[in-house]
Amino acid sequence: MAMEDEYKTLIKNKMWELVPRPPNVHVIRYMWIFRHKEHSDGSFERHQARLVGDGKTQQVGVDCGDTFSPVMKPATIRTVLSLALSNAWPIHQLDVKNAFLHDELEETIYMHQPVDFRDPTHPDQWRTFKSDHSLFIHRKGIDMAYLLLYVDDIILTTSSDDLRQSIMTLLNSEFAMKDLGPLSYFLGIEITRYAGGLFLSQKKYVEEIIERASMSSCRPSAMPVDTKPKLSATSTSPFKDPSLYRSLAGALQYLTFTRPDISYAVQQIFLFMHNPMEVHMNALKRIVCYIKGTLDHGFHLYPSKPTTFISYTDADWGGCPDTRRSTSGYCVFLGDNLISWSAKRQATMS
Repeated sequence: MAMEDEYKTLIKNKMWELVPRPPNVHVIRYMWIFRHKEHSDGSFERHQARLVGDGKTQQVGVDCGDTFSPVMKPATIRTVLSLALSNAWPIHQLDVKNAFLHDELEETIYMHQPVDFRDPTHPDQWRTFKSDHSLFIHRKGIDMAYLLLYVDDIILTTSSDDLRQSIMTLLNSEFAMKDLGPLSYFLGIEITRYAGGLFLSQKKYVEEIIERASMSSCRPSAMPVDTKPKLSATSTSPFKDPSLYRSLAGALQYLTFTRPDISYAVQQIFLFMHNPMEVHMNALKRIVCYIKGTLDHGFHLYPSKPTTFISYTDADWGGCPDTRRSTSGYCVFLGDNLISWSAKRQATMS
């Protein structure tokens, strides 16, 4: 059923063009990718199937080249949510039943038709072509709408219900869409609306990180980082499983979407991804111990006017013991809402 839904939607949206197989062309294979879609509480929602090209069979310079796919920035999401709250706009969540990537292909790609889904009147080659972006802003008279798109997950907020209905009607006429109602779960982030605003939490994701690190029985830490000694690359005890270190560091990086309190600590462990030592892994474990004791922590957004930008920045002085470079930090507010933050070692020493 999931495979049929995927195939029918691809046909409806004219995702390829069936052509006779030209002589002496490179035809890539296809792959079916399957997964389970889950609700925010982890319960099963539905099966999902994706039909994709097998990229490892492509030839560089022949049917593939350098690609870039724009990814929605966390600050963009927080900004749109803040504006919606400040203007008291409803925030809806939509889902494209069968997602597909949008990009303009400069090369001609030939791919086999999948078994059991072949068109009997055509040979088995496809050519794909598409393009898209992640943020859309629409104005219609005095009305305005923001649409955030991340593959098959969509946030839509509009200044009027009539505009929202017209946009959803238009989308439904082009794609197989599903209205999931008021925003509640997006990109693994739980969104709870209450009288004072929105609360964004990644509690379920934190629990997965703790389990992946095999630290379910660890004792919570009061701080995510030791503020006295600075981490150095000169330690002589390499960590035996660098892939685990990198995997956990990447997971913690995504957690900073709603946890600015660990941004600096995560930045510190990222400095040693190329060659992690035992002392670096201990610092990573300290962050895990901290998030275990703060499972219910998250990020608040409030209605705020006027929506002016205010930013703060600071830096230490030669804080890195290896390079003597400083670490800069900044945070940006839109009205009363924190929408962007960062901690980063400076590129040069001054």
